[in-house]
Amino acid sequence: MAELVYPPVVGASRTLFKVLDLRFDIQGTEHIPRRGGAVLVSNHIGYLDFVFAGLAARPAKRLVRFMAKDQVFKHKVSGPLMRAMKHIPVDRSAGQDSYRHAVRSLKAGEIVGVFPEATISPSFTLKQFKSGAVRMAQEAGVPVLPLALWGTQRLWTKGRKRDFGRNHFPITIRVGEQIPAPADESPAALTDLMRDRMQELLETAQEAYPAKPSGPDDTWWLPAHLGGSAPPAPGHTAA
Repeated sequence: MAELVYPPVVGASRTLFKVLDLRFDIQGTEHIPRRGGAVLVSNHIGYLDFVFAGLAARPAKRLVRFMAKDQVFKHKVSGPLMRAMKHIPVDRSAGQDSYRHAVRSLKAGEIVGVFPEATISPSFTLKQFKSGAVRMAQEAGVPVLPLALWGTQRLWTKGRKRDFGRNHFPITIRVGEQIPAPADESPAALTDLMRDRMQELLETAQEAYPAKPSGPDDTWWLPAHLGGSAPPAPGHTAA
């Protein structure tokens, strides 16, 4: 079936990125499969992360079907768009329906996008991961694709006003190698492996990020363990 909505939305997003003069550094897109199912997993630091994670799949000419909370689908503006782009609603009171929907999509050859932390991390570090992404990959017989975003929190994140000015924000995206998800492996062990890979990618993205805080009042977007003023995550202390 022809994609009548998703490509124009991608085009509009790219136009917005140009207007905002965002500066992208994207590496690892060769790991996105040209065909077949996969579970794309990303860290979650801002409200627009699904847009940027999906952008990483465009060089492979793929569209990502993201799992998103059901409230987004009930909104009078975003709801019709989300459904038309074939994203997957997640109703926490009926999680198995969302899970089965995702597995069907994977078996049909789609890339399904998942944020295994389930919500934005206010510390901008990785939270504990839920195992659903791995279990879906195992049941569908597809690999997991780890991805790390950095800089997206500066545009719009929890507890901050969105900043859509022409601030030339850099956005760094790193895609890692596919992680096989055999059915006979422990979901917990595979989830730990996935998180370790994403931690490596996140650190690589942070090291490559070209921007520094402009002053004492601009350290909010850096984790405490990197000298920023974001709330410390459990197990981290300020530098």
